[in-house]
Amino acid sequence: MKLHSIIIAVLVLMLLSACAPIQPVSDLTTVDDLSSHEDGSAHDQDDHAHGTGEMIQIGEAHMPIACTTEAQEEFDHGLALLHSFEYGAARSAFNLTLELDESCVMAYWGIAMSLVEPLWGEPTEERLRDGLAALEQAQAIGAKTPQEQAYIDALFTFYQDSATVDHATRALAYEAAMAQLVEAYPDDPEAKIFYALSLLATASPTDKTYANQQQASAILEPIFVEQPNHPGVAHYLVHSYDYPSLAANGLNAAQRLAAIAPDAPHTLHMPSHIFTRMGYWQESIDTNRAGAAAARSMLPESDENLSSDPLLHAMDYMMYGYLQLAQDDMAKAVVDEINAIDRVVTDEFGAAYALAAIPARYVLERGQWTEANALTRHPPSFGWDLFPQAEAIVVFARGLGAARAGDVDAAHQELAQLQTLHETLTANGPAYWAGQVEIQRHEIEAWIALAEGRTDEALALMRQAVELEAATEKHPVTPGPLAPARELLGEMLLVLEQPTEAMVEFEAALITEPNRFRSLYGAARAAELAGETEAAGRYYDMLLNLGGGAERQRTELAQAATFMAQ
Repeated sequence: MKLHSIIIAVLVLMLLSACAPIQPVSDLTTVDDLSSHEDGSAHDQDDHAHGTGEMIQIGEAHMPIACTTEAQEEFDHGLALLHSFEYGAARSAFNLTLELDESCVMAYWGIAMSLVEPLWGEPTEERLRDGLAALEQAQAIGAKTPQEQAYIDALFTFYQDSATVDHATRALAYEAAMAQLVEAYPDDPEAKIFYALSLLATASPTDKTYANQQQASAILEPIFVEQPNHPGVAHYLVHSYDYPSLAANGLNAAQRLAAIAPDAPHTLHMPSHIFTRMGYWQESIDTNRAGAAAARSMLPESDENLSSDPLLHAMDYMMYGYLQLAQDDMAKAVVDEINAIDRVVTDEFGAAYALAAIPARYVLERGQWTEANALTRHPPSFGWDLFPQAEAIVVFARGLGAARAGDVDAAHQELAQLQTLHETLTANGPAYWAGQVEIQRHEIEAWIALAEGRTDEALALMRQAVELEAATEKHPVTPGPLAPARELLGEMLLVLEQPTEAMVEFEAALITEPNRFRSLYGAARAAELAGETEAAGRYYDMLLNLGGGAERQRTELAQAATFMAQ
């Protein structure tokens, strides 16, 4: 276990957050408790390979259950891991709970909960089968209290009839069941916390009032005051506020979260969701370096080319931050690490997304259109066919790169492939990603139209993409779009020598994606060309401050420096 790398990373995080009280002994687990086995899954580092006895922190969670004292302690350990999305480790803890008390029915509930992964999409058929089997075993033994039975019954609403009832309907049924559980047991904070999580899982990506998210945060904030070291409360608050207009409300939870459970990789990464929304790039980089170090330390030292979902997820967010600060050498190092991977622990969507997005971001953010057109899926051994929405990222980057490089024939080929992926997602789901691929399709069509001289059609297609993107929200798996539609529209308007109109689009893009390098440069260049000298100076100055720690290799920074020197 490479504990020293975790400790160094966590010390960086402590500088970002208010000093936290020392966790009580009950918060601690051993380093080996978070060790990885090769058959884990998304956030599925296995648990309880006892050996070193080194102590690490995972936060403090407690749900009273009718089991032995030893089983209760182990159950709470699993509960804290569950709230940190360390699902495999949580399952191992719940299995150990059963070894300590074979009649502890809530351990079966915990196993079933660990298989849901509510914010990451639909569980596989295997997980649905295993989760239902766990609940049926709980039913066979029999709950010891009405409250325990209520938890089991609520989760049954999600698992039952999964072959005939769609995921969204079952998720809503579970949300309703949890609302009833909270009403029946209003003094149970864990019921409220899991109810808040169910609200986040069923939030509509097109609801710009953020009704579910605001309801969830209203439930969680008072509990956060009462239980400041609970990993789930701070974690779910960050997810509740992971939206441009709400992000500032999540700073307290983000700054506290890493100190609550500094040895859970996903928890270390999570503050970057808020930092990214607010354009705090160095803070995002620091949290993701810590999360990546923790995730990397859980992989077998003997296999340097192995990766995992938590590691890749943190690397994608970290990469995004490096690119916004124009730290291109650091970004290239991330790409090189991705290219060296020959195997991922399991085929998971989070891993698929990051594997596709990281190389694509590197070329698109830096305007390397020819290089974008040459992207391939890597590693070849990964189960790409399981995730057409991830493959679409590679195809989109190639298509946009080809169109902007003037290779219209290649762009048309990629557009046709993207259309096939869109049809697959439309037919089989998830519907959200079908919508995202539709946006990408419009963007490639727009730049093809521009390359072919169909200017009016190009602008119309780009504006359609802007409208579609504005009507939805980003998925938690991504720090942001590979190429924001409004930013692309601004760049198209600059190509068409319409700087005043372009400036409007770039400024609008910066409202939802603050401190984005390409949008800041676009706003500065548009203002300069439009004769808005004061605005140009303001944006160029912001750009130079953003890239102040970089090697200033980008031509945009040199151009900004030249303008400011006049």
